[in-house]
Amino acid sequence: MPAHVSIRDLSKRYGAAKAVDHVNLEIERGEIFGLLGPNGAGKTTTLECLVGLREPDQGEISIGGLDLRRQPAAAKQKIGVAPQFPSLPGRITPREALQLFGSFYLNASGPGPLLTRFELTAQADRLVETLSGGQRQRLSLALAFVNQPELVVLDEPTSGLDPQARREIRDEIARMKLAGHTVLVSTHELAEAEQLCDRIAILDHGRVIATGTPRELVAQAMARQAVTLVTARPLDPALLARLAVGAVVTLDGDTARWETANAVATLAGIAALLAEQRVGLVDLQVRPASLESVFLRLTAGQTSAEAPSP
Repeated sequence: MPAHVSIRDLSKRYGAAKAVDHVNLEIERGEIFGLLGPNGAGKTTTLECLVGLREPDQGEISIGGLDLRRQPAAAKQKIGVAPQFPSLPGRITPREALQLFGSFYLNASGPGPLLTRFELTAQADRLVETLSGGQRQRLSLALAFVNQPELVVLDEPTSGLDPQARREIRDEIARMKLAGHTVLVSTHELAEAEQLCDRIAILDHGRVIATGTPRELVAQAMARQAVTLVTARPLDPALLARLAVGAVVTLDGDTARWETANAVATLAGIAALLAEQRVGLVDLQVRPASLESVFLRLTAGQTSAEAPSP
């Protein structure tokens, strides 16, 4: 059976910069597929091409057997989108917004069932500008379901939400799968992706650099352990890079994270370094490999240093 969503050789430039560089993805019907990557990796551009907001420079996109570039109107009827920053007039109500969006589709749901499903009945006739962040995000999800979509595209659905709101949104995403929807979610929340997604693709510099189930991706790093060091003051990055020989080090102020294949040697090196530099230890953790470990190793960022690991 062909994939529900097929992206082949997708590319998009902005001037001389390659935002998306020959991306190939296949998403099966009824799965939750995660799209991960650092800022600027090409996630949002890929999603915008997929839902028809941007015209790719080259490539093919098929949704439910329909070619998006040749049959855009029919393909878009199958897609529901919840953007990272939904833009709605502040003086509109959730009920009015659902009615408005429903007028754009052939098979639209009425506002009532969607207000109930996304727990917005009490806010149905309040102005959007008075809603909390979590309520606005639930409204964004409700709007994505106006057309009873086969494919639901979520761009950073829990960004900026409090822990309770994030849990509610994650629960709703899980229910989408149970209801038979295909879900494509872009997120920076690695633990969230590891918990929710059936499969994951990691993008960096516009290219897919890894694809697989969370278990398969983590298995690539099982021989390594993740070390997190928090010190009373920031350490010199060069000293940490020398200490973590062979690992990828990421720095965030007084916190350093890296992977090692020899935790005992790494801990001994940390102790010696702290004593030499007379820096106080605030926290030190050694954990098994995780999706975060894989992500950091594959997408070593601007603050990272690389060397062979002890």
